[in-house]
Amino acid sequence: MKVSVLTKTGEDTGRKVDLSKDVFGIEPNDHAIYLDVKQYLANQRQGTHKSKERAEIAGSTKKIKKQKGTGTARAGSIKSPVFRGGGRVFGPKPRNYDIDLNKKLKVLARKSALSYKATEKSISVLEDFSFDAPKTKDYAALLNSLSFADKKTLLVLKEDDKNVLLSSKNLKKAQVVVADQINTYDLLKADNLILLEGSIEKIQNLLTK
Repeated sequence: MKVSVLTKTGEDTGRKVDLSKDVFGIEPNDHAIYLDVKQYLANQRQGTHKSKERAEIAGSTKKIKKQKGTGTARAGSIKSPVFRGGGRVFGPKPRNYDIDLNKKLKVLARKSALSYKATEKSISVLEDFSFDAPKTKDYAALLNSLSFADKKTLLVLKEDDKNVLLSSKNLKKAQVVVADQINTYDLLKADNLILLEGSIEKIQNLLTK
């Protein structure tokens, strides 16, 4: 699959790059995508939720009223879950939500997500560039030149570029990652995937080892 290379102002350079069929042209595996996204979202959870059960509540252990003769239900402890301020029954406890997945499955999921983007013609390739300083207006101008101002975008860099990364931080729908940090969730969440020319080879090498 060949894609035209654009400048950061949106002009065609007249060059084209070839996207590998082994990465951008496979038959997508929806179940692999589901598992990888499920793992990503689960691993974002801190798992620090906690509520107190009756044994953990601070309060009197005195029987709060006599057993018989009150005309109401018997009650032995103010910490009972039936009373306001009492313990919670089967409340949440701290736990680890992490899910382990086979590396080959995660690679398949990323390839599937990239193949969907290629099929939808949602991939743009830009020649390598950088900014002299971190400026939001420079990154906004880049998106405007590509007609992506109102769309969710994911820009993939070949290597870490602080100026480009910081320039995108204030734009709600823009995200910038390095090639070795791409994940299935971010790929699917973006309406348009923007690849820097130098990042393509790095992505293909990572996913075809």
